[in-house]
Formats: sequence, C-alpha cells, structure tokens
Amino acid sequence: MKSTLVIGASRGIGLELVRQYTEAGRRVIATVRDAAGRERVQSLGAEALTVDVANPASVSALAWQLDGEKLEAAWYVAGVIRRPNALTPPTQQDFDAVMHTNVLGAMQAIPQVAPLVADAQGVFAFLSSSMSQIGSVPGSDSWLYRTSKAALNMAVAAAQHDYPGATLVTIDPGWVQTDMGGGGAALTVQDSV
Repeated sequence: MKSTLVIGASRGIGLELVRQYTEAGRRVIATVRDAAGRERVQSLGAEALTVDVANPASVSALAWQLDGEKLEAAWYVAGVIRRPNALTPPTQQDFDAVMHTNVLGAMQAIPQVAPLVADAQGVFAFLSSSMSQIGSVPGSDSWLYRTSKAALNMAVAAAQHDYPGATLVTIDPGWVQTDMGGGGAALTVQDSV
C-alpha cells in the first residue's frame, strides 16, 4: 500500500497535513519528537515514528523504519526560526538549532526517503519560505532563518538530479498561524495546507 510520510508532524502545518491526509483515507506515517506529538498524530489515525531531525543518527534510522514502504508523497515540514537581525551575530546554539533542523535534517532525510518516493514515482516536498528569496530581501530580520531556507532550496534542487524517479520540490506555505508564524499571520493552518 502506498503511503504518505510527514516529517515534523508534532504540531502546526505538519499536524494539519496528517489530519487532512487521514481524513481523505490515506495511510500516513508521521515523525514526531516526543510523546505528546506521538499522541496527537496517533489520535488522527497515523502511525508515529520518533525522529529528531537535528540528530543525524535519528534521521538515519528512517531507512530501516520505512523499509519496504512506497511513498506517494513525503513532506519535510520540520523547521525552527530565530528572529535576530544582522546587527547581532547568531549564537552557536541558535546557528546549530536552525541549520541542523532546517538544512542538515533535510539533507539527511533525502537519501533515506527519496528512493522510497522514487519507487512510487511520487513527490517529496520541503517547506521553504518566501524569506529565502535572494532577489527580494526587504530587511535582515530573521537572517539566520532566511539563510537556512535558501540553503534548503539549493540542497533540494541539487538532490533532484540524483532521484529522477521522484519529484523533489520546495514549497512556500505562506505566512501561517502557527507557533512559528504567530497568531497575526495571514493564513490559518487549514487554508495553508
């Protein structure tokens, strides 16, 4: 049976993807970081895998956890933001948190997941952001986040060459009312998904 994988499904956009896919009758495998996330995705009818995308060993475990799967769709939704501008250098802790989650985690997931997507001639989508666009930078706010999403875009574009049976894409979900986007964001999670 073909399945959908959502990496980073504990809350926000990832959890909404799980909800909408399960309501549509799809089999969903969702990665979470903790027991609370596991409970949320399982309550929606999804299978939960515990994965910390900031830990390469944890992401590498996806290969055996997904052994034999054919993924019609896979989503890399995990992401973190730090908001300081270029007037303040990023701390090592902030740099590692943002880059490991937004870039390294995705780059670790691609070789584990893309072959399973290619087997189903499916799509592997990665949440990016309009804040990653180099041609139109209105300011330096969230400069570390912007940099991470620009790097993600390049990683996905480069990886596409190695997985011709899969479609790898980056998607801007818009400014969404999540823990990251805040309550004043333009889109609800339901509208974004």
